[in-house]
Amino acid sequence: MLYGIAAATAALFLAAVLAALLRVPALRAGIVDRRLHRRLPLLGGVAVVVVTCLVTGVGQWTGVAPLGQGVDGLLVAAALVAALGLVADVWRLRLRVLVTGTAVAAACVVPYDETGVLGGMLAVGWILAASLAFKGLDHADGLAGTVGVVTAFGAGACAAAEVMDGLAVLLSVFAAALTGFLMHNWHPARIGLGTCGSLFTGFLLSSSLVFTRAGYDLGPSAAVMFCLGAVALADAVLVVLARGVARRSLLRRGPDHLAHRLRRLGLTPQASVVVLGAGSFSAVLVGVLVHTGWTGEGAVLWVAGGALLVVVVLLGIPVQSPRQATSPQVSSPLRVRNG
Repeated sequence: MLYGIAAATAALFLAAVLAALLRVPALRAGIVDRRLHRRLPLLGGVAVVVVTCLVTGVGQWTGVAPLGQGVDGLLVAAALVAALGLVADVWRLRLRVLVTGTAVAAACVVPYDETGVLGGMLAVGWILAASLAFKGLDHADGLAGTVGVVTAFGAGACAAAEVMDGLAVLLSVFAAALTGFLMHNWHPARIGLGTCGSLFTGFLLSSSLVFTRAGYDLGPSAAVMFCLGAVALADAVLVVLARGVARRSLLRRGPDHLAHRLRRLGLTPQASVVVLGAGSFSAVLVGVLVHTGWTGEGAVLWVAGGALLVVVVLLGIPVQSPRQATSPQVSSPLRVRNG
């Protein structure tokens, strides 16, 4: 308990300091995104990844908080995915390379002895989809970090319920590191998460849930995982539908995400993130309650229905064409990032 508190405190402080220190080097190196009237450096994700690995690595090395069987490999795989994302932030990198690399990493961490072959394949698909969905959330200041922190606490609660203490500590350290980063990422952001941090966030959270739910029936596991990834998945579905209807390429970025449409309804950038964060908290809470048996699986239908309603309603909100105008919350990359 005491180590967990100390580790989380250290992670929050170190991530905040490192994110601040990496801002200037990112600007000088041109590792930036363009958001209206300003350049946003993208090395915030590096701070989150380095601090998470450092703090949990110290616990593993000293034996104070060992991660447990398979969890250390999960963290290594997440770090490798983050490294691939960093390459995408610095240089041009095709989306299929990111997809392939993330899928290979996911295939290496799934516990097939507990999931079975079919369950393992589905788990790989879930980890890949969640990782890309979190990457898509990194379009508005503070959004990916806020949803990531909420989801990390939920996943940590599920891990603690399964007496996976090492995984629970890892997720609490990660949540603290993301919170430290958010000190610099709230609108107007001074540094961004980037592909490095967003892929790391999605991969770590989704694969942690796979570890936690391994051995459970497929249906209930899918329900819990959906709840903990509801906001990111709803955003991804909304974008796919919107761009499909408009006959635009999925790889061409534009102001058509959840946060953009909430802003079209009159919400401020901060308010839109708060609303989506509250929605994420509600869905995650349902997922945790279902996992721990405090409520029935039928509660997931309310989350699914709510997510579907949000997607349908916001799909009808007109958005500006990316050719005509660019939202202040839309990144127009100087170094090409697939999103």
